[in-house]
Amino acid sequence: MSLLPRPERLPGRSAVAACALSGGVAAFQVALAAGAPWGAAAWGGANPGVLPPGLRAASAGSAAVYALLAVTAGSALVPPRARRRVLTGAAGVTALGTALNLASPSLVERALWTPVAAALTVLLWRARPAPGR
Repeated sequence: MSLLPRPERLPGRSAVAACALSGGVAAFQVALAAGAPWGAAAWGGANPGVLPPGLRAASAGSAAVYALLAVTAGSALVPPRARRRVLTGAAGVTALGTALNLASPSLVERALWTPVAAALTVLLWRARPAPGR
């Protein structure tokens, strides 16, 4: 009998990296919701400075989604089958986000968030548990 967790319960490197990157994006969104003057780097870049109240609320919601995604990717709290479905869907959504950031009129979104979204897409895809687990 071993006191160490079974290997299939430990998150892999991709899962840990997806957790960290999702957590970083969540922190950015929290800062926006709290009034950080980084509007040029978010939501199309149309609101430089502090975001208007509606987009601040959207950032708060986005932060919650990214935080839940970080927990899903980096822990065994979610059953493997559900985790696979969530991470597959999230990889698809972040792939779409990559395209939208690339098409953004904001230089900051194109230069910063396009590679972040692309990396998150790959990491979420790789972090998915094997089918049937």
